[in-house]
Amino acid sequence: MKSCLVVDDSKVIRKVARRILEELSFEIQEAVDGQDALESCQENMPDVVLLDWNMPVMNGLDFLKNLRRTAGGDRPIVVFCTTENDMAHIRMAIEAGANEYIMKPFDREIIEAKFAQVGLM
Repeated sequence: MKSCLVVDDSKVIRKVARRILEELSFEIQEAVDGQDALESCQENMPDVVLLDWNMPVMNGLDFLKNLRRTAGGDRPIVVFCTTENDMAHIRMAIEAGANEYIMKPFDREIIEAKFAQVGLM
């Protein structure tokens, strides 16, 4: 079973993502911000990270940059899932090492399609 770390400061978003991803046979871990996510990755590197941009303590972009510098941090597929939808944000995310980008709000079909594009389905 593939593992997914859902990183979002919104409990509702984490709950919705968990439900969708568990239905798609992913084992789920959750983090409330980038620092929490980085610590989680250092303990147990996931196969994929579903990542919010705007969070307290450490935002998604800073988390991604730190993850990619961590031992084994080049392995997870990172999918940004955010309301930041302008080309400048998307470009920054891709340049920092994101594999894909999903706009909020999302549903199962969107997650399934994006995960299929990066070879997770």
